[in-house]
Amino acid sequence: MYRDDLKRFQQFKEQGIPIKFGKFSAKENEQLRENVENFLSLTGIETADKLLHTDRYPEEKYVITDLKRKHQFRCHIGEGIPRPWKLVYYRAKKMFDINNYKGRYSKKDTQKLKKYQSIHGNDWKKIGEMVSRSSLSVALKFSQISNKINHGPWSKAETRRLIKAVEEVILKKLSPKEVEDIDSRLQEDPQNLSILRKQLYKGISWVEVEAKVETRNWMQCKSKWPEILTKRMTSGKVVYRGTNALRAKINLIERLYQTNVQEANEINWEHLAGAIVPPSYVQSKFYKLKATCVPLWQKKTFPEIIDYLYETSRPILEQRLKRKLKKEGTTIQEPEVPKQSFRFKDIFFCESDSEEEDREESC
Repeated sequence: MYRDDLKRFQQFKEQGIPIKFGKFSAKENEQLRENVENFLSLTGIETADKLLHTDRYPEEKYVITDLKRKHQFRCHIGEGIPRPWKLVYYRAKKMFDINNYKGRYSKKDTQKLKKYQSIHGNDWKKIGEMVSRSSLSVALKFSQISNKINHGPWSKAETRRLIKAVEEVILKKLSPKEVEDIDSRLQEDPQNLSILRKQLYKGISWVEVEAKVETRNWMQCKSKWPEILTKRMTSGKVVYRGTNALRAKINLIERLYQTNVQEANEINWEHLAGAIVPPSYVQSKFYKLKATCVPLWQKKTFPEIIDYLYETSRPILEQRLKRKLKKEGTTIQEPEVPKQSFRFKDIFFCESDSEEEDREESC
């Protein structure tokens, strides 16, 4: 960081530009394309594939690597983009990977994929090289064609397997001492659940989880886990249902409106989620909200979507909330605070392993 990012970060700070993470914006993608094209012109390297996937060209690898070092590739690739250069580099590799744009899989391609997976397991990088596609592409395709994958609501047995699989994968990267340290810090400050939460949704190998669950692909596992985690972090209380669901939607719309950002990737989902709910869970709620409330949302800019939700959908939701409260004769209830004594294992060992799907109310 000192060598490659510190000077850039200082310049961005002087300009009042915050360092970003998460999804790249259209503007950043455009700047990245320009950076790559400029570097190709500067060095004479023929293609972006040679520049970013040098290992594919062993005969030219030494020359290309030398040119990248001599012309300070790391500085050029991140120019004008307020992100760590490695994140910019990974994004460029994906954008300019010719294996990402091969089109649909033929029957022959699918048969090869099944054959190689039976030999090499889930080593998607190796399989991707064998079929000249990206590792992400072959992983996604195999998830789609696998006969053992279920769809629809999760059974209790599947949910139990998912919880156990996530526990095993997390404990695999944490030593007993680290788990003990987490529990100790939680005893000192029970409300500081961010200590626990980050361990429970960041850096999980969903490919490993998929292999352990067996009947669901990694995308389904990754999507289901935040629902389970949210329920466990709130001691089994239902946070998004009935009047609470309406209030949560209104709050989310209001907070998004107040952020006044131009791109979705500029939102600090960690901050919006708070200490209890995983950021991905809040993001999924926002996606369902815009998909059900905003007509033709795919063709609208992010500010247009937020404005519509705030000016049109919010009043409708508020009226619906008032009618429900009047009918039920109740007042708005805030989600319950998690129990005072929380331990790492409490997330995985609960009285009930039954996870009900949230019932969404459309606009």
